[in-house]
Amino acid sequence: MNRSIARRLALMFALVALFVFTLVGTGLFLILRTQLEHHLRESLDDRTQIARIIVFHAGTPEKWRMTREKLTDMTPHDGSTVYSVSSADPYFNYGKPVDGQVVKSWSGGYARVSPAGGGQDMLTSTQTLPAYGTRPPVQLQVASSYSPNVRTMRVFGSALAALSALGSLAVLLLSYSVTRLGLAPLTRLTRDASVVSPNNRSQRLNTASLPLELNDLANSFNGALERLDGAYGRLESFNADVAHELRTPVTILIGQTEVALTRNRSVEDLRHTLQSNLEEFERMRAIINDMLFLARADQGERATGLIEVSLAAEVAHTLEFLEIPLEEARVHAKLHGDARARVNRSLFGRACANLLMNAIQHCEPGAGISVTIVRDGDHVRVAVANPGEPIAPDVLEHLFDRFYRAEVSRTNSRENHGLGLAIVKAIAEMHRGTVSAHSERGINTFAFSVALSQIDSGAQTMRPSAGVTVEAGGYSSLAKGKSA
Repeated sequence: MNRSIARRLALMFALVALFVFTLVGTGLFLILRTQLEHHLRESLDDRTQIARIIVFHAGTPEKWRMTREKLTDMTPHDGSTVYSVSSADPYFNYGKPVDGQVVKSWSGGYARVSPAGGGQDMLTSTQTLPAYGTRPPVQLQVASSYSPNVRTMRVFGSALAALSALGSLAVLLLSYSVTRLGLAPLTRLTRDASVVSPNNRSQRLNTASLPLELNDLANSFNGALERLDGAYGRLESFNADVAHELRTPVTILIGQTEVALTRNRSVEDLRHTLQSNLEEFERMRAIINDMLFLARADQGERATGLIEVSLAAEVAHTLEFLEIPLEEARVHAKLHGDARARVNRSLFGRACANLLMNAIQHCEPGAGISVTIVRDGDHVRVAVANPGEPIAPDVLEHLFDRFYRAEVSRTNSRENHGLGLAIVKAIAEMHRGTVSAHSERGINTFAFSVALSQIDSGAQTMRPSAGVTVEAGGYSSLAKGKSA
């Protein structure tokens, strides 16, 4: 069940308000209790002072009789104040002292006593008066009940609790309304986001009127829309390119088959037609296999079956495999440097072959291709450079895109379906590497890198050789100078 942010915030505000009200109410409660006890003690002091004057001057039996009457008149009927006088002479006794458990005592003769017979606690003040006239020394005790204080504190506590509850409820209701008002930009943001659809991919969230807290969220969402729009556009372009690439061989197959069926053909003619159709099927199979490989790479598949090899040896093996294309194009290749890394030999060879075939197809006869292997931090970079026409920067940005071919290379579109460099990029990413393309001073360089494993991160790389040249077919390899 989805929870409302407004209700959640309102409840949190109400809990905070209840906590604050409780904290403040507790403080007020303690202050009031202290003040009431202070006032009770002051009132007790006044009564004790008056009773002390009356009792002190009762030096004769006649005056003591009058003192008893005055003390009786001063005693309230509700028993909130009690006077008592105790002496060795029973005649000069009055009342009954408060007897019970002493809860707390203070200096000056003050004590809080819980009566033995029950009832509210009493605050007592006890003083000893010296003999005067025929009156012996007496002990005067004045006690005041805590009942008024207890009633006041009970009423105050109940009112405080009720007001805290009502205040918290008011905060809950008001904060819910205020929160909904404060979340209005979020509601508007949700409404704007709901209109984004595949048919309206250019729609973006308006961040001009959003508060600061939502501005970053909206910008992130707009960035995600930009990326999705780009991915959707690339997917549309990819689908269109796939359809275009597959349409050509399918059209050729249909045309050749229709021509073959128009009249009777000899076995040799049918064999020639089937051979031509087989070539087109091979082309379609290559396109489909490359597409499936790129699809697996897009899903984050990493290279497996990694073994530590000499990259120069792997490149040399690829050059041997491409000896015939090199000779037919009348170009030669030179290999510089070496490094050891953990790679999938099949995938690494495929990436090298694609880069070399790309260089061969764009080399003039008699030109040379340079293959350089160099350690670059935690990666090993394999670069293939060849002389050729300068490539515009806007074209360089897309050379590793699928089915992308510059206009100068469309002359051999039947042999090249535009996935070779895209596969190089996928293989580099499967080895946690990157790709790059540069065109400078008539030299076009295409490169990819593979990451070194942790155990190989400190290994020594092969230094470029400057000495021995080994001729093999249409290429030469400078691979001397290995370091340990």
